[in-house]
Amino acid sequence: MGDSFLTAWQLVASADAKLADIVWLSLRVSLAATLIACVVGMPIGALLAVGRFAGRRVLIVLFNGLMGLPPVVVGLLVYLLLSRAGPLGTMGLLFSPTAMIVAQAILVTPIVAALTRQVIADEWTEYREQLRSLGASRSRAAATLLWDGRFSLTTAALAGFGRAIAEVGAVMIVGGNIDGVTRVMTTTIALETSKGDLPLALALGFVLIAVVLSINAAAYAVRGWAERRWG
Repeated sequence: MGDSFLTAWQLVASADAKLADIVWLSLRVSLAATLIACVVGMPIGALLAVGRFAGRRVLIVLFNGLMGLPPVVVGLLVYLLLSRAGPLGTMGLLFSPTAMIVAQAILVTPIVAALTRQVIADEWTEYREQLRSLGASRSRAAATLLWDGRFSLTTAALAGFGRAIAEVGAVMIVGGNIDGVTRVMTTTIALETSKGDLPLALALGFVLIAVVLSINAAAYAVRGWAERRWG
């Protein structure tokens, strides 16, 4: 076991090429999925917070429930959608990074939307009367509150990124875990552990934890700097 830890640290310290490729693909896929989820989920969450329309409560419950959406179910649905017999099979996206991004984005969007709704609902309670006195429509109020609460919404984005980069089941199904093509950190850890190749699995585990902690620390630092600068 001690030798495995030592070899793992050596892989990380030497910036092993195979390790670096896996890490880069993981970051590219998860960041792209998180960005898509934020672009889609944050406006939805804001409109659910300030809007008043039929079915609003049902949608709130739905998005809250979808936060726990089983990854393998999402993977299966995306697989059926992108397979040769599926409606989008002609696009040839199955077993590609794009398919993995789609699966992760579907998983992350409800998380971002639900957390955004909570943040904006608190902002709406505080600023509702002021926005109404200025004649802002609900859609304009939602956009204003999204901008006003942008620093608080980093929590929603980070939660989404954490879910995306830690995902195994969905990306395994739609990506196929193909060496050099769709093999990311989590799927590699699962594969190498099953093969008994602990050094690479441990090295990727170290990097995965370091990436999550680094991004959270960077987001916290940027948020603190921005709040001091702009209030």
